[in-house]
Amino acid sequence: MANVEAGTGGAGKRSGGGAYYYEEAEAEERAWTAWLVPLIVVACVAVFVAEMYVNNCPAHPGPFGSCAARFLHRVSFQPVRENPLLGPSSSTLEKLGALEWNKVVHQSQGWRLVTCIWLHAGLIHLLANMLSLLFVGIRLEQQFGFVRIGILYLLSGFGGAVLSALLLKKSISVGASGALFGLLGAMLSELIVNWTIYSNRVAALLTLMVIITINLGIGLFPHVDNFAHIGGFLSGFLLGFVLLIRPQFGWLERHDLPPSTQVTSKYKAYQYVFWVIALLLLIAGFAVGLVMLFRGVNGNDNCHWCHYLNCVPTSRWSCDD
Repeated sequence: MANVEAGTGGAGKRSGGGAYYYEEAEAEERAWTAWLVPLIVVACVAVFVAEMYVNNCPAHPGPFGSCAARFLHRVSFQPVRENPLLGPSSSTLEKLGALEWNKVVHQSQGWRLVTCIWLHAGLIHLLANMLSLLFVGIRLEQQFGFVRIGILYLLSGFGGAVLSALLLKKSISVGASGALFGLLGAMLSELIVNWTIYSNRVAALLTLMVIITINLGIGLFPHVDNFAHIGGFLSGFLLGFVLLIRPQFGWLERHDLPPSTQVTSKYKAYQYVFWVIALLLLIAGFAVGLVMLFRGVNGNDNCHWCHYLNCVPTSRWSCDD
């Protein structure tokens, strides 16, 4: 998710996915046809085109020079000096539903917690997120179906927006990066909760951890809303324990096995424990976050070091820009 300050768009995160290796038959994994993830991509592209149409750069000259890609006429981009991601102005994003703390809390515009997921700060931001979504999301949808992945995507994006609104108050924020980090978080918890049915599970775990660490590290640069990344990741991580749990090895083949070797429970005991704990934490987290948000609580007042999770100042850049 990108945050935009003073008309400057921020780069969203790029996500990747780890390889999965199952001992169970691949036929079950590929039982679903992925259509929801491509539909989300089409919807985000359509929304971006609408953003640029509403923006109408040629009709609103500004101090940053002429529009970029002027041959596109009405849908040309804001000047690169204003938005290096090749997109609309920050005022257009705010008008169309970007996440902005004051409007959510003091103007009762809670719908921005949802609309911001579908907006993007620029063409580069859009391409990075949509390519990541196709790379990660299609495989997950093929394995688990559109209902569970749809719920996971939307709730992760919502969770990222809530945390962002609590801790990021000086700028607006847009993008699907929180939802994408939710998919990464769910991949990690899915690996943990279904640990016994994996082969090469340590390699898969290490691969995922490296990918997640790199992507969270990117969020420490300026103009990237890492709070949305973290909120989406935590939401997706907990949702993975709830939604992506698999039957233990031998359950699907139990009717073909001798009675003495048949498993009697669909899930292992530790899977039930993870499911209950994750569900309780998920409900508590959303409840506390929303109550704090709509009471106007500044999350930074209760966590004086949290701003370092969003941006780390160095001699080369300032996090206050």
